[in-house]
Amino acid sequence: MEQRRLGTRGLEVSAIGLGLMGMSHAYGTPDERDERESIRTIHRSVELGCTFLDTAEAYGPFRNEELLARALETLPGGRDRVVMATKFGFRFDANGAIAGVDSRPAHIREAVEGSLRRLRTDRIDLLYQHRVDPAVPIEEVVGAMAALVREGKVRFLGLSEAGERTIRRAHATHPIAALQSEYSLWERNLEPEIIPLLRELGIGLIAFAPLGRGFLTGQVKRAEEYPEGDFRRGDPRYQGANFDANMRAAGAVRELAGRKGATVAQIALAWLLHKGPDIVPIPGTKHVKRLEENVGAASVRLTDAEMRALDEVLAPEKIAGPRYAPQQMAMVDR
Repeated sequence: MEQRRLGTRGLEVSAIGLGLMGMSHAYGTPDERDERESIRTIHRSVELGCTFLDTAEAYGPFRNEELLARALETLPGGRDRVVMATKFGFRFDANGAIAGVDSRPAHIREAVEGSLRRLRTDRIDLLYQHRVDPAVPIEEVVGAMAALVREGKVRFLGLSEAGERTIRRAHATHPIAALQSEYSLWERNLEPEIIPLLRELGIGLIAFAPLGRGFLTGQVKRAEEYPEGDFRRGDPRYQGANFDANMRAAGAVRELAGRKGATVAQIALAWLLHKGPDIVPIPGTKHVKRLEENVGAASVRLTDAEMRALDEVLAPEKIAGPRYAPQQMAMVDR
């Protein structure tokens, strides 16, 4: 698979990555998760050249990093064949639920040492601040992260869901390789200000939820049909009239996919790949079949006319509902 460069310091990753969150967190219930299938999916991802693997201490919490370590230990040469990204930035209550943000320098070091231990590795390839902590100046946060780079425990630095001012201040403290944020045909909030800023500064974009949290695959149900604890149950875009409007909007992508002989997921990922060589989508899946479908997007070619048509049929005003519930949206630095 093609490699793409993130930032100006030499970090290269596969053009499509694999988001591991759903293997341990957010989607479905614990009894629906199949560790053996998840490990097979990680192994197959590496075999196909999809070697950019994304996890976080918050996924589980902690279990997702441990799962990745087990998968790589059973894959010959596994650790050295992948680019491993993880994130810090939350504190957790006694039940493992997120209890707020915490990017104090002492906590950063504690969190990274924990991630290194769980991942069974001596270095993290790309370390993100998971959410901006308004109580800690970003210069102090990035300063603490940069110290870990100097010690060889971290190779490159990233931010997640950060706003324009934060990105500028962070990058002035130490080069930032990548911003991770939601970006897809379905969610275009980065286009007016954030993407131009990233290109001005030479920062790559890691697009999570590149399939519109499932809407662009058509494999979705109404919010109330998901079990308690599933992220989608509280997602405004899955609720009521929003759900109906969004399903109609997604139908236009299905029509183009049919004409191209591709799946809707492949069209959505190909659209992102065509948006620029500094954008890397990380679709999440826990099944080999879905992974192979996603990787196939790297071979889909879209014409300029098809790109314009996709931009139009899923223009921002055609998507109903905010992308997060208010409590989660409050953690986004914009």
